[in-house]
Amino acid sequence: MAAVTAFDKVTHSSPQQTGLTTDGSQFLTFTLGDELYGVDILRVQEIKGYTTVTRIPNTPASIKGVINLRGTIVPIVELRTVFGMPTIDVTPFTVIIVVVVREKVMGLVVDSVSDVLTIDRQDIQPPPAFGSRVDVSCLSGIAKSGSKLVALLDLDRLLADG
Repeated sequence: MAAVTAFDKVTHSSPQQTGLTTDGSQFLTFTLGDELYGVDILRVQEIKGYTTVTRIPNTPASIKGVINLRGTIVPIVELRTVFGMPTIDVTPFTVIIVVVVREKVMGLVVDSVSDVLTIDRQDIQPPPAFGSRVDVSCLSGIAKSGSKLVALLDLDRLLADG
């Protein structure tokens, strides 16, 4: 499967998806099940079609293994497992989003990539407070995108030990 760059996915069908802005930030959005998530586009190095991952013994269940990306060994994290979701079989839409986290390159397995959205700051709310039993520290906010909500991930917190 050929590599797809984040910029190949940009569409301009709504005002939230314009290319240049001074009031908002751009987020690469992707799905896990029926939910929509987003990461800061500046953290995304590339989007790669799913490829065989080499398993590493004694790693947490959320670490699928590693891949060789042009000579760099990249750890691959299964986001479904991180979020306590059941794993699914790889589909033609399954991709690895290669991101930079604290100067390390990591890959995130997601069900599919959606769009690159420009989201105005006023459309981003802080994560809801559910109390001490629910940890939402991996979220930097919840954004409104049309009629949908996008959970914006804080990669530094989400992958702090990765």
